[in-house]
Amino acid sequence: MTGTDRAGSGGSCGPGGAGEPGGRTVLLGVRHHGPGSARAVRAALDAVRPGIVLVEGPPEADALIPLAADEDMRPPVALLAHAVDEPGRSAFWPLAEFSPEWVAVRWALEHDVPARFIDLPATHTLAWQAADDRAADQVDDRAADQVDDRADGRAGRREPGDRPGTASTDVRGDPLAALAAAAGHDDPERWWEDVIEHRSPGEGDALAPFTALEEAMTALRQTEEGGEGDTALGRDLVREAHMRLQVRAARREFARGVAVVCGAWHVPALRRPATVAADRALVKGLPRTKVEMTWVPWTHRRLSRAGGYGAGIESPGWYAHLFAAADRPVERWLTKVAGLLRDEDRIVSPAHVIEAARLAETLAVLRGRPLPGLGETTDAVRAVMCDGSEVPLALVHDRLVVGDVLGEVPPGAPAVPLQRDLTRIQRRLRLKPEPAERELELDLRKETDAGRSRLLHRLRLLGVGWGEPVASRSTGTFRETWRLRWEPELSVRVAEAGVWGTTVLSAATARAETDAVTERDLAGITALAERCLLAELPDALAPVMRILADRAALDTDVGHLAQALPALVRSLRYGDVRGTDTGALAEVAAGLAERVFVGLPAACAALDADAAEEMRGHVDAVHTAVGLLGDARTPGHGDLGSRWRAVLRALSARDTVPGTVRGRAVRLLLDDDELAPEEAARLMGLVLSPGTPPADAAAWIEGFVGGGSGGGMLLLHDDRLLGLVDAWLTGVPTEAFTDVLPLLRRTFSAFEPGVRRSLGELVGRGPEARGSVTGAGSGIPGFATGLDTERADAVLPVVRLLLGRHPAPDDNDLVGADT
Repeated sequence: MTGTDRAGSGGSCGPGGAGEPGGRTVLLGVRHHGPGSARAVRAALDAVRPGIVLVEGPPEADALIPLAADEDMRPPVALLAHAVDEPGRSAFWPLAEFSPEWVAVRWALEHDVPARFIDLPATHTLAWQAADDRAADQVDDRAADQVDDRADGRAGRREPGDRPGTASTDVRGDPLAALAAAAGHDDPERWWEDVIEHRSPGEGDALAPFTALEEAMTALRQTEEGGEGDTALGRDLVREAHMRLQVRAARREFARGVAVVCGAWHVPALRRPATVAADRALVKGLPRTKVEMTWVPWTHRRLSRAGGYGAGIESPGWYAHLFAAADRPVERWLTKVAGLLRDEDRIVSPAHVIEAARLAETLAVLRGRPLPGLGETTDAVRAVMCDGSEVPLALVHDRLVVGDVLGEVPPGAPAVPLQRDLTRIQRRLRLKPEPAERELELDLRKETDAGRSRLLHRLRLLGVGWGEPVASRSTGTFRETWRLRWEPELSVRVAEAGVWGTTVLSAATARAETDAVTERDLAGITALAERCLLAELPDALAPVMRILADRAALDTDVGHLAQALPALVRSLRYGDVRGTDTGALAEVAAGLAERVFVGLPAACAALDADAAEEMRGHVDAVHTAVGLLGDARTPGHGDLGSRWRAVLRALSARDTVPGTVRGRAVRLLLDDDELAPEEAARLMGLVLSPGTPPADAAAWIEGFVGGGSGGGMLLLHDDRLLGLVDAWLTGVPTEAFTDVLPLLRRTFSAFEPGVRRSLGELVGRGPEARGSVTGAGSGIPGFATGLDTERADAVLPVVRLLLGRHPAPDDNDLVGADT
């Protein structure tokens, strides 16, 4: 089922003709995912009653065919082949309920008729894939060398079409489009619907459509281009030679006749006479690799062309509906659309459905179509149910026309041990893979949710991106939020991860240990330690911590140490939530913090603007990390919090430290009540004095109130600081103002709109209206001297409601309120 097969739909009876099916070979050329082809194949098989059914697909999957009859098998599914030595190298053969190949296999199982796959074995297909990758790497290397040569003036010009191994474009790319164009249609999908999908299988001879389309494909193949360098054409010839050999073998074995279901592009080649010796010569000496095969779930979305599948279709959900709807498909489809829109709170009544059905029928008549197709129903839905809006129509296309149906595979299907363990854990945790994206809220205090968190973190370590952590609505460490979406390709990732172990726990542990050895960046190792704690991998944490301690002892870059510290501290917090012993982690975190404290003041000297901004980020990160550590005392390290505050005081007082770092140090001390507001105002006054260059003063302000630090609210409620900034800004000389304006705009644009508006109003009133910055007064600056009890009492009813307490007639305070 390659990209060249996607539009194939034609057929032929093999040698002997169609009139006498007994003992003959019947070739049923199909479009790989077409409900019309699927219905026609079923009707043809009922009429022919062959002794064996041969289907285009990898022969290694013959042993998996009986699973198609299992009651737990739910298409869409796919045959997955992967190289044993390199599980990441894989290939899929997707099948939907409306795929002709699936219908043929199911027919064979229901009628006790043998079924076999006859395409080129996957052992050769994956070997070709590996060879192609190596060739592409060599081409890229040569291209890079030629770029270097051209830079030296030694390379000649290469034309765009000169790349080795590229084939010219021909009808093999999309034969359906070529047939539609020959019939005078510019839309291949619509032409196909009119000719095949809207045709009832009971109309005339069951083999007639296959015979007619074989003739069309024969004419197309006579125009195909390609030469010795056309790799795709050459491989098609090899595949077809292998198919002919398999058909001959089946004809000798089964006297009742053979039915072959394959992409119609191949039918003329299977019909064409060829000697056995010639076919064997073509398939002789092909490269091989050891492969394993299984069934895996697939999705309608992955059947679509947008999903990247070469033989895909644009509307798998619509095709599934056409195949399943026995009668009145348009009315039933519009009913589905109405139900979806009603679920989205749009007003859609039965009258809308009736009117949309009438409009679709009318459009089909006006356009000369036998029945309303997807285009007519979509236009009717847009006009009648969506009021001409494309927004709800996009929802219909995403949910129904494409769809998120996920198939199911029976437990007995072959799988790598890691996949079996994952399936077992998913069932135990009631965490079912689903194709639709959804958010999952986890409470780590609950055993099931904690198990789900462990599983998702372990899979992320293994490169299986089923879940992506997102910001939680809760700030507590006992809450996690994940965004889940299962993609069929994750089955390949699971198979690939199987080299690390047979269970999720053992595989994640082995992968973490290996990553710790190969990781060269200190921050990367600390992040890995955090992930080991989140995934609860105690056997991996010990070696990771040893490597972390060794790397931290050798790294002298303060920036690297500052980047590594926050991840370690977060790991301590998460370890506490999960009950993990984090003593060794705390020791390493304290050692890192000490080294940061010693080296940071010197590292902040003589920095340019970009480096100063980066260092300010490091200061913020270390401050947050030390705050999370609290007043933890570890043997030999003392009080980390007080030592960090001493470092901040040193940074705030050194003239060699960039203004943005000094301003941030002052702000952090002020927020922690380690610096009196009067002292902060004094330091700001010194910085904003006329002797300080305006650019340095603007950088100090950026560090003090910028960077999302909530500085806008600080200026709003502290008249002293606002007055100092206002007085300095109005005194900046005209020639210097244009230099500091960009930095000031960046600083104040980060404030909330309401804060900016309130600051503008305060500044507009003038210093007399808002009070003097040097005037003394009682109470908190910016607030009244006393408490307005009448205004405070007004909020009591709302507070009672928030606390869930019913008000009493004589209850005028909140004493004893249940919290």
